[in-house]
Amino acid sequence: MRYERRAVTILVALVGALACTPADQPPPSTDPTAAAIADGRAGAPGIGDPAFPLDGNGGYDVAHYAIAIDYTPSDKQLRGVTTITAAATQDLSSFDLDLTGYNVSGVTVDDEAATFSRKGQELTIRPARPIGDDDRFTVRVSYAGTPQPVVNSANLGTYGFIPTRDGAFVTAEPDGAKTWFPSNDHPADKATFDFAITVPAGLTVLANGELTGRPTTAGGRTTWRWHERQPMATYLATATLGTFDLREGRTAAGIPLLAAVDPAFKSSLDKLYTVSGEVTDYWSTVFGPYPFGSTGGVVDDFSTGYALENQTKPMYGGFAPDEAIIAHELAHQWFGDSLTIRRWKDIWLNEGFATYAEWLWSEHKGKSTAEAIFKRNHARPADDPIWAYPPGQASPDDLFNQSVYTRGAMTLHALRKAVGDETFFKLLRAWTAEHRHGNVTTEQFTALAEKMSGKDLGPLFDAWLFQPRRPV
Repeated sequence: MRYERRAVTILVALVGALACTPADQPPPSTDPTAAAIADGRAGAPGIGDPAFPLDGNGGYDVAHYAIAIDYTPSDKQLRGVTTITAAATQDLSSFDLDLTGYNVSGVTVDDEAATFSRKGQELTIRPARPIGDDDRFTVRVSYAGTPQPVVNSANLGTYGFIPTRDGAFVTAEPDGAKTWFPSNDHPADKATFDFAITVPAGLTVLANGELTGRPTTAGGRTTWRWHERQPMATYLATATLGTFDLREGRTAAGIPLLAAVDPAFKSSLDKLYTVSGEVTDYWSTVFGPYPFGSTGGVVDDFSTGYALENQTKPMYGGFAPDEAIIAHELAHQWFGDSLTIRRWKDIWLNEGFATYAEWLWSEHKGKSTAEAIFKRNHARPADDPIWAYPPGQASPDDLFNQSVYTRGAMTLHALRKAVGDETFFKLLRAWTAEHRHGNVTTEQFTALAEKMSGKDLGPLFDAWLFQPRRPV
């Protein structure tokens, strides 16, 4: 997740030149939500995560998003076409997509007109013909308008599709994907992605994965096409765009590498490139083979106060990252991106692991050892706020509490001390191998730790993850 500084086929079309609020659109001919509830086959409006009850949706599983967007920074207008491939997991008379803002002008399912309604973040679609369990279908949603990022959200700051002076900074954790494309916006439903992003000529678009060809320009506008072939959570999708200096190549181990910086941070380009390559290669020896087709990082001249581990391209908002932050965000490529949490309360599986990776990087570079860092943190007074916040049960209104990072990392060091280095590092590699490109829970990790160590680790995990006090 973010580092604070301190597939049925669904086709979505963004069309129309004028911004418009949902209230401006004409009502559908029928109320699909009421009709769907009446026959009992409506897909649930949430995926089932108690922390975020309306995030994601029930009744289908997405396999692929193909997002085509046209965006003009000068007037902040967004429009385009997105295709989503998924599979129904039940009989469906209706289903929801997550989408905030925009004017939706029409919806089709399997090329037939469908009725729809809007309520908050829910776009409820009722196809002309019911969808059977395991069926595949295509949904086309036409919409356009001005992106509305999430702002002033507890300790999350601003996130989503954020218009900037020369483009957009796109970081969507935890649930900001719906600010720029309709989706099943929850990490439990991962999918592969294609992006076709059209912008004024001269701007660069940086999305996940790798370019599928050279950008093409016509009529003063350029289209950039990116493909991420490994499953990805919606909150990790990006289409950050603007003016950038680029450096491309490969790491020493041969992994494709792209570093990009806004001209205001031009002096940091070489360091970002070099350190990102070095860190990626080192983590591959510690955590197991790198899980994606490319690595790198992006620094934009937009001050967010955080970085985010967007898959294959971590984003750094308005600052040149130091080695520790780069080590943190690239560790997320394993812990968070390849292994993605199934529910938000387990966020320590992302942030605790990435923070502990910082400690391991410090050891690797001959600086403070993980043991020394652990001891400094454990010496915090008993009334320090991190001891009152159990990181294994993250609060939805305080997901990025420092305890999730620091106490989460301390949990891993306590585990390392309990099972020994040999078992601990074998455990990390087994964890990433067994769940590569999948979804994970705390219970799965603790069970694997006990299995590999042959020890009862229940008291250790309970003390470090679930008790509102400093472990002895």
